[in-house]
Amino acid sequence: MAEARQLRVMFYVQHLLGIGHLMRARRIALALHANGIQVTLVTGGLPVAGFESSGVDQIALPSLAVRDGNFSALVDSDGQVVDDVFKENRRIHLLEAYARCRPDIVMLEAYPFGRRQLRFELLPLIEAIQISLPKPLLVTSIRDVLQRRSKAGRDEETAKLINLYFDKVLVHGDPKFAQLDDSFPMAKAIADKIAYTGLVCGPPPQVSSEAFTIVVSAGGGAVGSDLLHASIQAAMLLPDVESWCVITGPYLPQQEYDALRSKAPANVTIERFRSDFTGLLATAALSISQSGYNTVSDVLQAKCRALLLPFSSHGETEQSDRAVSLEQRGLATVVPDDVLSTKVSSGEKLASIIRTSLAQETPQQSSLINCDGAAGTAQVLLDLAKFNGLNV
Repeated sequence: MAEARQLRVMFYVQHLLGIGHLMRARRIALALHANGIQVTLVTGGLPVAGFESSGVDQIALPSLAVRDGNFSALVDSDGQVVDDVFKENRRIHLLEAYARCRPDIVMLEAYPFGRRQLRFELLPLIEAIQISLPKPLLVTSIRDVLQRRSKAGRDEETAKLINLYFDKVLVHGDPKFAQLDDSFPMAKAIADKIAYTGLVCGPPPQVSSEAFTIVVSAGGGAVGSDLLHASIQAAMLLPDVESWCVITGPYLPQQEYDALRSKAPANVTIERFRSDFTGLLATAALSISQSGYNTVSDVLQAKCRALLLPFSSHGETEQSDRAVSLEQRGLATVVPDDVLSTKVSSGEKLASIIRTSLAQETPQQSSLINCDGAAGTAQVLLDLAKFNGLNV
């Protein structure tokens, strides 16, 4: 019998707007490495400091992003719309990375459920996988809640691609909280390939050396300006709230960041990023945020009160669906869309909601949700490899 060897996984992730995709991918990659898997993380978004991972090989493709939350146009690191030459360069880099890795498993984050803008490089990668000998397994890695598609035939096309090319669909969620059927109508057509891993959360929070009454966060910061300004206005109207920490995210424009600092009252601390974010939530009386996957995961881990203001511009449905599911289970309160629609009164409206929320009991039900999805992902991949005869 041949000696067992280390499983090799190539994990492709493209963050376009915030840092949530990259954060989740990093947590998964670290868990794979901790379970003895050799990981190559291929990233394609704008660089973010502090996301290097010991033991994980990282390959950075030429950077891509989107402008102002509009996913219809891809731009480079200078904000210029990319052309066919740029795309061809990316395609070559990705195929070279695949050839160097020689993986047993290729994991694509989001595609084909999302990231259709990247088909110019992902379809050639899938074609290369199909003709490889030995042929690696192909899986997709998706969030608990998907963006609902309005275009006719889009979900059917996704299911067809899954059944043609993919060995497994890893849903990073807990079916007790949200099932794939809730946001993907064709889930039954791929039911035999679906595996739930649990929510990909960070480790249980270590209490931070600092404590704040209210923690406001805007994810990556690219689309959180209204929330941040409304929070500063609310802080001015709530002088009895002892302390606030407002975390803007690395992508908030410097001019906006400076404006927030200039307006902030003495009891408000403005930060771009906090590595101890979950620790801050663990002692906070209230979290105020959007409802992106990673922020919600951190809130659930910390078991704190939460006000959620979902990002819903440009037809986005994912955050709203997740926020409603949390509210229905008594784990958060969803702030109505119109609170931020009028800049003059948004702070006053938010202040009123904050007062009500601070008077409510802290939720205690989040322990019912599986938050160990990073380790769960590693186990699914190891089981998949053994089922397919890989001696790992």
